[in-house]
Amino acid sequence: MNPLGAPGVRAATGAGLDAGEGLAASQPARPRPEGLSWGGGRPPPLPGRQSLRRGQREEGARWDSLPPGTPATAPAMARNFELLFDSLGHCGRYQAWVYFAAVFQAISCGIHYLSSVFLAVTPKFVCNVAGNVSRVLIYNSSRSRIEDAWTLWTETQDYIVVQLEDGAVWELNQCSRSRREATLDFTYEYSGNKTEFTCTDGFIYDRTKWQSTIVTEWDLVCQREWLAKLTQPTFMLGVLFGALIFGDIADRMGRRHVIWFTSTGQFIFGIAVAFTFDYYSFVVVRFLLAMVSSGYLVVVFVYVTEYTGIKVRTWASMHVHAFFAVGVMVVALVGYLAESWWVYQICLSITTLPFVLCCWTLPETPFWLLTEERYEEAQKVINVMARWNKVSTPCKISELCSVQDDLVSARTGDNDNSSMKKHSILDLFRNGQIARRTITVWLVWFTGSLGYYVFSLSSVNLGGSEYLNLFLIGAVELPAYVFACIGMDKLGRRNTLIPFLLSSSVICVLVMLIPQDFSILTILANMAGKFTIGVAFGLIYLYTAELYPTVVRSLAVGSGSMMCRVGSVVAPFCVYLSSVWIFMPQLIVGIMAFLSGMLTLMLPETLGKPLTNTWMEAAELANHIKQESSSEKSLPAQNASASEKIEMLSQETNGIND
Repeated sequence: MNPLGAPGVRAATGAGLDAGEGLAASQPARPRPEGLSWGGGRPPPLPGRQSLRRGQREEGARWDSLPPGTPATAPAMARNFELLFDSLGHCGRYQAWVYFAAVFQAISCGIHYLSSVFLAVTPKFVCNVAGNVSRVLIYNSSRSRIEDAWTLWTETQDYIVVQLEDGAVWELNQCSRSRREATLDFTYEYSGNKTEFTCTDGFIYDRTKWQSTIVTEWDLVCQREWLAKLTQPTFMLGVLFGALIFGDIADRMGRRHVIWFTSTGQFIFGIAVAFTFDYYSFVVVRFLLAMVSSGYLVVVFVYVTEYTGIKVRTWASMHVHAFFAVGVMVVALVGYLAESWWVYQICLSITTLPFVLCCWTLPETPFWLLTEERYEEAQKVINVMARWNKVSTPCKISELCSVQDDLVSARTGDNDNSSMKKHSILDLFRNGQIARRTITVWLVWFTGSLGYYVFSLSSVNLGGSEYLNLFLIGAVELPAYVFACIGMDKLGRRNTLIPFLLSSSVICVLVMLIPQDFSILTILANMAGKFTIGVAFGLIYLYTAELYPTVVRSLAVGSGSMMCRVGSVVAPFCVYLSSVWIFMPQLIVGIMAFLSGMLTLMLPETLGKPLTNTWMEAAELANHIKQESSSEKSLPAQNASASEKIEMLSQETNGIND
């Protein structure tokens, strides 16, 4: 688990190897796997605590932000394991099968994250009255049934007048009802005496679009309205807990087991939600569903990262978000077809049932097996990869471990007394310059998550077809992630982030200026806002990793992920402020995006620069001093910078969605 308990799993290929106690050098030697030749007669152990001390002269200072037990030579080991892809291919047929099989379930994550937009819809409603209604009057238009009057009722402040078969005349409001004393005066306007009552007989709902939602099922209106509004925030709280718990479990027990459990859990809890008997059981089961959905999304990033080579890893990890976006589009489609909330929930849950049936065939990653010294199992996976990729001579683990031993020995030197220093959150505020950098980065994380969910959740309130609106909001993410990948490599990280943050703030202003009658323009502007915030949010993971030195890099990315979670919890409440002013959510996002964009001007550009190892190098980034290597000693750090930068994408995400 990342520092601060930040959600995420460290990929064995760069950002760390294991969150457990590591590989102690005092462990007994394991028996030689069948068919493997070690040359020296025994398997060379991966670096443990003893090699940690002797090898940390150069590498230790770069990785002492990792938890106790993580080998200090992890970057070197990671680069050595990367030789697997030079032998087997960076994205062969086997990796392609594993990638698409694994990320397919990310569709389910997108489904459950946004399903509440139609689960908790509040239709038009008024108080119910005991008795049979004979006549209905609204705006001096008479109807025989209340169901026929909903098309005429446009203002929630208005009321509906009904006359019962016994002659009693009632005025029905949303949260109250009044009985008129004069029963012969059946007109809409009435100035006589009347007695007010509470809604003890329940409510009458407009069932034109939705036969039932959780609001109509459990009468979550009036004094109980706040319960409906807690549906999405409590789900996002479960997302936070799930990332914390399953991220750590995946480091300890392996990626495959967590993928199995969370995939099955999504299906089981997703179906169970439809059969909950009251609101509180609904919230509890949805909380558990959020935990397993978040857990899967966390681990699948690391899983696909450890199965793809450096050449395709940036695109592969970034486009896990794209499958999440497909899930959002599925929500819109199923919401259009299903009119009952429980049918809607079941249909969404069985969408990815094929993956649940075949996820048991997914193998463990060879990287995790190697860090656990399970050499024979790792070699079997490598051999399968070789057969699928049509490689005649697969890489041997003995060769990797042999080169690793030589690499550790070559790093032995004079400074054996170096000590590992533990870092805390306060190190991100060590001086004014770093503090400003941290505040800016946190603000971008928060704004990205806030904007993502505000644009998504509020899309159903823009007018026109709410189903089409949500579908388009999900579809616009697909080109956004492609542009993010291209932009950060061609234009630079900062030079891509700033204009898109400022553009999103300008778009929020345009949304407020567009007349409400122009629903098409409003929808297009909302799509543009989602596109810009999606680009900005997509690249902040990598940019954060590049802005901080190695000693606190994991801490910086982890703390940013926590701010992302805070934004996702706050976003639903921000959307609810539209009841105060319809454009209040856009105003808040616009202000935050503008502030984030202006503060980002103070951040340095990191494109083409190696990862910084010390605080001095990190500070020099702000002065735009390009670090040039003049000695052979610094070459390994520079050569590995691209690999290590890409590996930070395997940290847990929000977000796409999270």
